Amino acid sequence: MPGCPSPVTAYAPSCPSSDAPYAPARVASARVSAPPSLLDPGVERDPHPLYRTLRGDFPLVYDEPFGAWLISRYADVRAALADPRLAAPSPGPAAPARREDGTHGAYRALVSSALGGRAAAALAAGVERTAYVLARRLASRQEADLVAEFCQWLPAAAVVAALGLPYEDTARVHAWCRTGLDHLGGHRPALDAYLRPHIVRRRAHPGDDLLSALCTARPGGRPLPDEAVTDLAVTVLGAVGETTARALASFLANLLDHAGQLELIRARPELTGGAWAESLRRDPPLQIVPRRALEPIGPIPEGATVACLLGSAGRDPARFADPDRYDAFRPDPGELAYGSGRHFCLGAPLARLTAEGGLRALLAVLPDLRRAPGPRPRAEGLISRSPRTLPVCPR
Repeated sequence: MPGCPSPVTAYAPSCPSSDAPYAPARVASARVSAPPSLLDPGVERDPHPLYRTLRGDFPLVYDEPFGAWLISRYADVRAALADPRLAAPSPGPAAPARREDGTHGAYRALVSSALGGRAAAALAAGVERTAYVLARRLASRQEADLVAEFCQWLPAAAVVAALGLPYEDTARVHAWCRTGLDHLGGHRPALDAYLRPHIVRRRAHPGDDLLSALCTARPGGRPLPDEAVTDLAVTVLGAVGETTARALASFLANLLDHAGQLELIRARPELTGGAWAESLRRDPPLQIVPRRALEPIGPIPEGATVACLLGSAGRDPARFADPDRYDAFRPDPGELAYGSGRHFCLGAPLARLTAEGGLRALLAVLPDLRRAPGPRPRAEGLISRSPRTLPVCPR
């Protein structure tokens, strides 16, 4: 990458009072002669030893094999995610979540407003209905896999209901969410084509769903063009798609591993939101969030890729006491898993609603839900990370 140092040089953040909290100052490391890489053997299986090394010795470093500058400490990751000089990489010209022009804020405000009205109620109803259907399918089983039979389906089905799309199309939308559609849009020509006739119908006959809210919105006194409505609908689908499925899998795994905490949440469901936030801190579904430098920042050259290591930041002992422990009642679990600043993910409230509704249905329908006997599958993945399977005994 042009402008990247060679050999690799480690840096440490400047003092917190600096204008850029992660602005680097060159330091020497007496403990480690060369920085490790995210692509080193064993990192994908368990990245946390590497994260500890990076936080302690290389808080800002260029990872040559990975091709990115790594930021690993909580304060630095939080600052980087909110820094306007670091942009979300853009896969295409129209993805609204990645726009850096003046339409970015307007789009975000529009979706946030729509999600705060009738569409939010539609999503809640969709989550409730779908979660109970999925949970009841497991009720008579001796053993089931919550990832394949619950977590993978609930987010997609819930947001299909929120958008007012036909329930029978859930499998198609679910497949799109799992094959390249993320919370920032992604490649989606087939999904675009699928949504067009629904947009035409909503413009003629709007209802109480999110798609209708987007079709009838008039920012600046003018309706949104079809392309913008499609972009926003796809962004919401991606935000409550695969990423939320992964987050839900980790959330349920953490609670099943801490039966005492789960029982207290069963008795006091108002604690579910904090338990969800704590799971996102300890086991974020996206371990690495990329950014692109719009201008030089310390040693980081313009155009360089910066990797914000959420998986490391959430377990920074400088920010969290006993950071590797899951504590559903932690008073301040932080808020990084769904971004920060102007790039805070629009799907975060939807993901939380999905998780809360899903857990409520499982506890109501499957009061004896517990881990199945035998080895417990580990979380997997380097960029995205979660349990691939979650064997349970529903009764």
